[in-house]
Amino acid sequence: MIKAILFDFNGVIINDEPLHMKAYQEILSEEGIALSDEHYYSCMGMDDKTFINAQYKRAEKEITSEKIDEIMNAKTMRWRELVAEEIPIFHGMENFIRKMEKDFALGLVSMARREEIEFVLETLNLRGCFSAIVSAEDITECKPNPESYRKGFIRLDAARTAQGHNPIVQGECLVIEDAPQGIIAGKRAGMKTLGVPNTVDAAQLREAGADCVTDKLPEWMPGAIRRVFV
Repeated sequence: MIKAILFDFNGVIINDEPLHMKAYQEILSEEGIALSDEHYYSCMGMDDKTFINAQYKRAEKEITSEKIDEIMNAKTMRWRELVAEEIPIFHGMENFIRKMEKDFALGLVSMARREEIEFVLETLNLRGCFSAIVSAEDITECKPNPESYRKGFIRLDAARTAQGHNPIVQGECLVIEDAPQGIIAGKRAGMKTLGVPNTVDAAQLREAGADCVTDKLPEWMPGAIRRVFV
């Protein structure tokens, strides 16, 4: 029986993948690197450092760690400008998170930077809904490597036990993801996976091994999650 849920962030809670891409396109163009939609979406699951390195390698350019930090910071500043007017949370997700919080322990696992995650959650007043967060700063291997979800599970289980609950096993934790890389990471970490085709089509999520795929996530109730993921 499912007792905890680990959410991906970009593409599941907040519809900002196009904004990240736009910010990177603007910044990388100044460095003489063209970034197409295909280039961007083929790198889903990467953290910013890995993504920047990949684009420079594709362009056969050298880059220093200082330059990576400079580009990362510039991207975050531009992203903040793009989301400042209105946080692009997916329709119905705020209610869904608050609904799930009443029945499950919630955590968040993302390759986004911690400051970006905290900015959105604090702005939406959702920070208190999540007992554990794993961000890009916490991992060494990007999705589809299972490291991020393994750490998310450990932190979420620790938060539950600190509240007096019995420990859980991986099969009692559900991963909600929008990308094949995240589905694979969740499966490799031993968890159930629910795919939402917000970024890629449902077929790609199923091919990655998703246990279930839905385009109506906000309509799900806790009882349905318990019935489907047994």
